Amino acid sequence: MGALVTELELRKDEFENKTVETIYFGGGTPSLLSKEELELLIGSIYKNYNVSIDPEITLEANPDDLSERTILQLSQSPVNRLSIGIQSFFETDLKLMNRAHDASEAKQCLEMATRYFDNISLDLIYGIPGSTNQQWKDNIEKALSFGVNHISSYALTVEPKTALASFIKKGVVEHIDDALAEQQFHILIQTLENSSFVHYELSNFGKEGYFSRNNSAYWQGKAYLGIGPSAHSFNGEQRSWNVRNNSKYIKALNNKELPAEIETLSTTDKYNEYVMTGLRTIWGVSLEKVRHDFGEVYEDYLLITSQRHIKEHLLYIEDDKLLVTKKGKFLSDGIASDLFKINNH
Repeated sequence: MGALVTELELRKDEFENKTVETIYFGGGTPSLLSKEELELLIGSIYKNYNVSIDPEITLEANPDDLSERTILQLSQSPVNRLSIGIQSFFETDLKLMNRAHDASEAKQCLEMATRYFDNISLDLIYGIPGSTNQQWKDNIEKALSFGVNHISSYALTVEPKTALASFIKKGVVEHIDDALAEQQFHILIQTLENSSFVHYELSNFGKEGYFSRNNSAYWQGKAYLGIGPSAHSFNGEQRSWNVRNNSKYIKALNNKELPAEIETLSTTDKYNEYVMTGLRTIWGVSLEKVRHDFGEVYEDYLLITSQRHIKEHLLYIEDDKLLVTKKGKFLSDGIASDLFKINNH
């Protein structure tokens, strides 16, 4: 805890002329922090940084970490938004993904959390081997029954050297079916849009007034500061990341040294990142911004490389913005990579 406070103090000059609009406790298990520890960290942010009048303060947690006592304590802290890793309301799915919570814990946790918090986001996973479209619809409907205002949803990915990867290799579990994942992605969009959710980013859906301000800032290229082991930061020109090892992290900060590596982004790097994040959102890629920030060479390159996807009705231009069509949404990351500039000239 002392090392985190030290890092916050050492890095305050990086945000000297900026306002902190969001604070996000994620990665690891921030829900294990006590109310006092949370208040110490948030107090240190207020002491060293210029914080907006109504910051969004999110805490990420899994259902097995959120007892009623924990939720009550969090509701009495400055935290005003919860992001809960539900993943699925089906026992078979949770076992397959090796989750620590079960289906009843997922439901109990949301019943309690919605009593104390208005601003709740939950995560759901689609494209799970063996799942049916009807099961997926039931999962979404169950999530909606709790009255949450934000849902993040991702296709299942199989990480190497995990139990799931081993089961698939041995034939115990079916392979990931991309066609099924795409069907379930479109079911997700249809169901949530019918329930007044806006599909504002590839994997994110929110009711008006409940978009994640933290994630929206990231997608729109705003600067952010990551505190703690392996945390990443971005200042508009450079990306940095802290050492992963806890003891090395603490040792460096005890010596008043920052345990980070820094990479300066080239114009091409920044252009590619803007195209990648922009195409994932309802705000799209602003041609005027490309022209202004990167130059006409980049704008011309973007217009030429996007033509094929426009002809295939995967992209379209409206109000000087390049946007993804409904048909192109599931493919947006692949489309973005086709528009990347490879050289640094």
